[in-house]
Amino acid sequence: MIRYLSAPRLKEGTCRGCGRSSLLIAANLAVCLDCIRQQPGRVLPHLKAVHAEARRQFGLPAEPPRAAEGVLCTFCANECRLGEGELGYCGLRSNRGGKLQHLGGTAARGILEWYYDPLPTNCVAEWVCAERDSRGFKNLAVFYGACGFDCLFCQNWHYRTLAHRLAPAMSAQELADCADERTACICYFGGDPSPQMAHAIATARLALRQRRTRPLRICWETNGSMSPALLRQVAALAMDSGGTIKFDLKAWDENLHLALCGLSNERTLENFAWLGGLFGQRPEPPLLTASTLIVPGYIDAQEVGDIARFIASLDPAIPYSLLAFYPHFFMGDLPTTSRRHASECWEAARAAGLVNVKIGNLHLLSDLY
Repeated sequence: MIRYLSAPRLKEGTCRGCGRSSLLIAANLAVCLDCIRQQPGRVLPHLKAVHAEARRQFGLPAEPPRAAEGVLCTFCANECRLGEGELGYCGLRSNRGGKLQHLGGTAARGILEWYYDPLPTNCVAEWVCAERDSRGFKNLAVFYGACGFDCLFCQNWHYRTLAHRLAPAMSAQELADCADERTACICYFGGDPSPQMAHAIATARLALRQRRTRPLRICWETNGSMSPALLRQVAALAMDSGGTIKFDLKAWDENLHLALCGLSNERTLENFAWLGGLFGQRPEPPLLTASTLIVPGYIDAQEVGDIARFIASLDPAIPYSLLAFYPHFFMGDLPTTSRRHASECWEAARAAGLVNVKIGNLHLLSDLY
């Protein structure tokens, strides 16, 4: 049985592709970066089985359903086509009697946890957001219990327990009522808000309508896999309220993205490019920021450089955060990001043309490799 870990247990992993051993090969994956890039046809079937196991433990489908005569869900890039009785990839949609049933993620019922976070917060976009100096106020942090990706390095993997239990749950109105007059912003993250975007959008609109005095900013942290139609609504809410949308660009190489996240990054990049076209309309505070988790052994300077060139082609002023990794979930035996690794990635991002690059989670950086 594959184990998921929540604390570092360092040991060498061995690549089943080339036979190489290294601390930078996750034992659960048993595949190195070079093999993923150079011989994906040989190693991706194995990694597909690893993803299936990661999901089986939480009662989630191994892959997005593709029933020929199934009911289509268009909330995110997976576009599950559900056969009778099948569960969607996110765990929140099913087919009952030939109709799409929502188990969560609508205005009536969101699967989530929430809490107040004193400002300034430790969110990824804090260094560029409008509320970074709003001491004495608070952020309404909304942690959604579902996701359309299957990241084996997930830093918030416990969202899967919410999707499995379909709880806790609350309506959009109940959540909007939590945004009192000391709440300066709402930030949706998770998991990911994409499978529950209808709930998040409804909450935002209700909260903004109820606001009487101080402005309320609407912000998002997402893998960017939502439908383009939902993205347009997200962009309008963020733009009008002064909020920021943070896209987590996990990898550039599609085979690496498939290996680490289980699914393609095509929709994410398309959505980011569309938002990038709006960046100049409101560069301060930035409408759009990006981040990448620097996973040792897998997300290297080459990968970061490719992501950064893509961002810079849209607008070199788009802020980019490089986040230090902490061992979690199916990659719990890797070390934390080293200072040398982080520095190499920062230099690659700058060389690609970006002018606003930051290394986050500095306290996690090590000198191990």
